[in-house]
Amino acid sequence: MAQSRLDLLQGTLDLMVLQTLAALGSLHGYGIARRIEQVSGDQILLNQGTIYASLVRLQQRGWIAAEWGISDNNRKAKFYSITKNGRKQLAKDAAHWERLSNVMGRVMAMSRRG
Repeated sequence: MAQSRLDLLQGTLDLMVLQTLAALGSLHGYGIARRIEQVSGDQILLNQGTIYASLVRLQQRGWIAAEWGISDNNRKAKFYSITKNGRKQLAKDAAHWERLSNVMGRVMAMSRRG
């Protein structure tokens, strides 16, 4: 039986993209998507439309920048990098998710009263 993939909460993918670019430097959209999939243990699968919608949103907000370059397979590709404002947003969002994760961990660890 196939395992179900994880559904992403609103804003989660943007945070993953920012973290990927902060950790690995400039990448093209396909490379970002594949890296997120690898790190997730293939629990998250990203289609082209999903990743590019996130990249457009992040670029419009000024959190990433893009420039054309040549990919490893010698094709023209747009490469994305995190901006100074993107790093600030990443720090803010990461702190929020850390707090939320801690709270959820405590709530989920509650034992049922009989």
